Amino acid sequence: MKYFAIIILILILILSGCASRGGQNNAAPDNGSGQGNAVPAASYTHISQDQAKEMMARDDGHIILDVRRQDEYDGGHIPGAVLLPNESIGTERPAQLPDLQQIILVYCRTGRRSREASQKLADMGYVNVYEFGGINSWTGPVEKPGEGEMKLTIGGTQVPVTWEDNASVDALKEMLPLTVQMSMYGGFEQVGSIGKSLPRSDAQTTTVPGDIVLYSGDQLVIFYGSNSWSYTRLGHVDLDAARMTELLSGGDVTIKIE
Repeated sequence: MKYFAIIILILILILSGCASRGGQNNAAPDNGSGQGNAVPAASYTHISQDQAKEMMARDDGHIILDVRRQDEYDGGHIPGAVLLPNESIGTERPAQLPDLQQIILVYCRTGRRSREASQKLADMGYVNVYEFGGINSWTGPVEKPGEGEMKLTIGGTQVPVTWEDNASVDALKEMLPLTVQMSMYGGFEQVGSIGKSLPRSDAQTTTVPGDIVLYSGDQLVIFYGSNSWSYTRLGHVDLDAARMTELLSGGDVTIKIE
């Protein structure tokens, strides 16, 4: 009996060892850091403000993103910048940024919010996010209300505009603030009456999405498609064709110029 018990004990030990060696290891492989091979977090690129200026000079469809509050933006911002407060950025893709591949240049006041916003955008899948700090150290041009800037809002969305330097735009400024009810026409434009004839310098023009023109002296036209006719050019909305179509092709809209 004594020898029989010893044999049983040896068999139990052998079987236990086999089970231990055959069990599954669920731990992540060690990558040398002791933390396993974790999936790297999405990231953005920090650049200097001089690099940002060079990128802004390129015609590559980039967008300049100001992630401060509305009152800070109104106090002065980089020309052409689109406002998207950091606090409003969650986990859903912002309407202002429909293209995950678009180059996005992000800034705030000191650099803290721009870093937070850039990381959130990277986490959402935006792959060309460049953060360049705060406007408090910016040495480039800054637009401020009261210094000739006109703001255009389309259906509640403020959009960046490059305005022409001509007599028609000067006369338009004298009418501000101005609210215009626009109507879709032809599948390529929104048209609205401003109630007053402005000076004209009509020229044969082939328009592109985003162009703002004066037609017949008192008709304001914003294009989301193309057309060729005699117009007086007033400016251009600095958004891509897809975004202009999204803003203007869904039905009649109200615009405000301030």
